[in-house]
Amino acid sequence: MRLSRKTDYALRVLFTLVDRRGEGPISMSALAKQNDVPKRFLEHIMLDLKSQGWVESTPGRTGGYVLACSPEDVTLGQVVRFFDGVIAPVGCVSVTNFEGCSQAATCRFRRILLDIRNITAAHLDNATLAQVARNKPVSEGEVLSLTLIGGDGI
Repeated sequence: MRLSRKTDYALRVLFTLVDRRGEGPISMSALAKQNDVPKRFLEHIMLDLKSQGWVESTPGRTGGYVLACSPEDVTLGQVVRFFDGVIAPVGCVSVTNFEGCSQAATCRFRRILLDIRNITAAHLDNATLAQVARNKPVSEGEVLSLTLIGGDGI
C-alpha cells in the first residue's frame, strides 16, 4: 500500500490542526507553508476535509481553518479510505474494488496479501488522530534499519 500525495497532505494538515486545537484558525497560506503543500492543491484538499466535517473554515482577514471534530473520533483508516479508496495492496483481495484474477484458484501468495490487507486495515482503523498525534516522529535511522525486517527492497 502506498498513500497518494493527496492523502499524505491531508494527514499533514489534520495533524497540524490537532496540534493547534484551541489556538484559533490558521490561514490557508500558513497551512500550506508549514506542511510544504502547494497552496492550489491544498485548497481542494481543504474542501474535501470540510465536506467530511473534519475541518471548519471562517472567512476574513483573521479567518482560516480549525479542526471541527474531536481527534478521538477520526481514524487514519477513515481518511485513507476517503482520499484513496481501498486499502488492499492488490485488487484480488479488495472488498470494494475487487478485481478477479485468472490465477485465483491456485495463487498461494494471495493469502499473504489478504493478511496484509487485514492487518493494515485494522491498524489504520484503530489509530485515531488523537493517538497518532501523541507519537514522536520516526527517525531516519529507524526507517533505514534492516535489523527488524531482515531484508532489502522495502
